[in-house]
Amino acid sequence: MKKMICLLLAVTMLLGLVACDSKKQEEKGQEGFVPALDTSVKSHINVAGGYDNFEALEKEFDRFNEFYPDVELVYTKIDDYNNMVGTVLNGNDAPDIYVNNSWMYGREQYKSAIDHAEDLSDPALGLDLDCIRRNIILKTQDGSLPMVPVFSSTNGMLVNKDLFEKEGLSVPSTYEELVSVCKAFCDKGYKSPVMGFVIKEKTSLYSLMSYPFFCSTVAKDAQAIKKLNALDRSAGEYMRPTLEMMERFLGDGCVDPTACAAIENNYDAVILRFFEGDVPMMICSGDAVSGTRKRESVSEAFTAHPFAYSFVPIPTSKEGAYFLDLPNLQFSVNKESKELAVANEFMRFLITSRELSEMAKNKGLMSPTKDLSFNSMYAAFGDIPESRILSPEEFGLTDDAVTQLRKAVYGFSTGELTMDEAIAGFGTYE
Repeated sequence: MKKMICLLLAVTMLLGLVACDSKKQEEKGQEGFVPALDTSVKSHINVAGGYDNFEALEKEFDRFNEFYPDVELVYTKIDDYNNMVGTVLNGNDAPDIYVNNSWMYGREQYKSAIDHAEDLSDPALGLDLDCIRRNIILKTQDGSLPMVPVFSSTNGMLVNKDLFEKEGLSVPSTYEELVSVCKAFCDKGYKSPVMGFVIKEKTSLYSLMSYPFFCSTVAKDAQAIKKLNALDRSAGEYMRPTLEMMERFLGDGCVDPTACAAIENNYDAVILRFFEGDVPMMICSGDAVSGTRKRESVSEAFTAHPFAYSFVPIPTSKEGAYFLDLPNLQFSVNKESKELAVANEFMRFLITSRELSEMAKNKGLMSPTKDLSFNSMYAAFGDIPESRILSPEEFGLTDDAVTQLRKAVYGFSTGELTMDEAIAGFGTYE
């Protein structure tokens, strides 16, 4: 009997130790990852990109060092990155891992960025690519994968949840609801229920609002995409529904362009204006959202009167909002790296739902993973049905075509161009 009791006690203690160790592993984010190399390996891995600082990535370095304490990982910022990446990759101090962009694919001046990239779709590498939303993964002609998204982005609007609660209103999910909510805010004394940056066309509220809607009108029309990408002058007619949508929006009294003109830039000024606390909805990009947390303490108004806020899709149709799903930052592995095995091991560690979500949350950007519930700031986008999720990576609209759209929409929205003039100018905008 004594032996049985002792045995039971021993088993209980063993299970307790295992559970405790499991809990510690979970707290460190180490569940599921099993090192594939000798953990005593010594190596130096250089990751290159254009960010001034990359604290979120450096936290992942620290987490990786819990497994490989003798691997030194450093991040190097390259000035004028997009133009210099080819030179850097061809130099003596080429990085082991580097930032890449989908729009570089197929462009001769960025050929080195693609040519140096290892094929990350190789099953032998063990990357958990299934955790990433497939529609933002670059589709190349040969089926290889030269880069993998580590952040994603979209267009949307910051909403002051406290204002909606105070005024007894709900965040709109359709265009009709948006107009109704704006009217209710106006009746309560709010001058411009919707605001955003309007001084320049790039990332203006006009561009950010129109781009998802435009994609919804051409995504399933292969002929339209072909003509748009070729900058065929006649393709301008595909913009008409989008321009008509913008005409309705501007005429429905949701936004006061004059009030918006006081916002000096599309980043700091947008954030700080929103933090004044009297703006129900601020249209902006995911990049701007990434800077909100650090600027909470900078805003005297927000510090004095903090409020709850989140980022939601812009409802532009009676069916609801569209989720324009875009890769924000992508990593490639230099296939000529002298530390290729360790570089691949770090990528295997990083490309998991947990690590990517953790890094995106620390950076303030949207995760590229299928589960968006990890960060409440972007959770609303996870509720958009698949039929209204749109990605240029998937249907093939190029940046050149998008530039033409953006400039046409801006010219029309600011009154510089008539609708017909904006349409006729497609393919000629510089």
